[in-house]
Amino acid sequence: MRRLGLAIGLGLWCAFSFARAADQRDVTVFAAASLTNALQDISKDFEAGGGAKVKFSFAASSLLARQIEAGAEADLFFSADTAWMDYLDQRKLIQTASRRDLLSNRLVLIAPKDSSIALKIKPKFALAQALGDGKLAVADPDTVPAGRYAKAALTSLGVWDAVAPMLVRAENVRAALAYVARGEAALGIVYDTDAKAETKVKVVDVFPADTHPPIVYPVALTARAESREAKAFLDYIIGAKAAGVFTRYGFIVIAAPK
Repeated sequence: MRRLGLAIGLGLWCAFSFARAADQRDVTVFAAASLTNALQDISKDFEAGGGAKVKFSFAASSLLARQIEAGAEADLFFSADTAWMDYLDQRKLIQTASRRDLLSNRLVLIAPKDSSIALKIKPKFALAQALGDGKLAVADPDTVPAGRYAKAALTSLGVWDAVAPMLVRAENVRAALAYVARGEAALGIVYDTDAKAETKVKVVDVFPADTHPPIVYPVALTARAESREAKAFLDYIIGAKAAGVFTRYGFIVIAAPK
């Protein structure tokens, strides 16, 4: 009888667990490309702990924001700057109360791993001369956050006009990273976390923080997000365990974990 009772109890527990899993809704997250590795690891931990399945769309924040504006079914938006979050907020496409400024980053100048280029970033530094006939890979400075930060930094340092004709404009920061990793660009400007994720590049120097606007990654639920699973994942990524993962990948956590 005891074995029968245990078997029945186990069967009921399994049935409850399967029913709960079947009842869970997937969570769709639109996130800046620079967050790829960290968020993939965080979602695995979340799912392993019984959370819902998380699906990602990684791209430039500008592209993702416009897709959400066009009706894309996203539950969370995780931007690489405040401007595109503001863009959606002004159109009432996010849940403003859920918005959190969560992370920061550093902007770095990179080169292929075997490059002999050596530069110290300072006003009027010899970036154009170092490039020679080569190209500078940058995320599109007209729309993509990493590109905007790069343009601001180069402008403040007085070298933007000299290097603007030498740009390779990438669709997002990971594409800019790939140009340098493949040797198709002599130099590139990406986030420090991107450089850490690619073994085929090296950091030449770090841009001083006062040469560009503060790098801020805000996250929020979209206006259409209604599921408890979406809220649970948002709570998870602003929590202490996720903060540890972000830190491991080189991000600076600027919001206190719950």
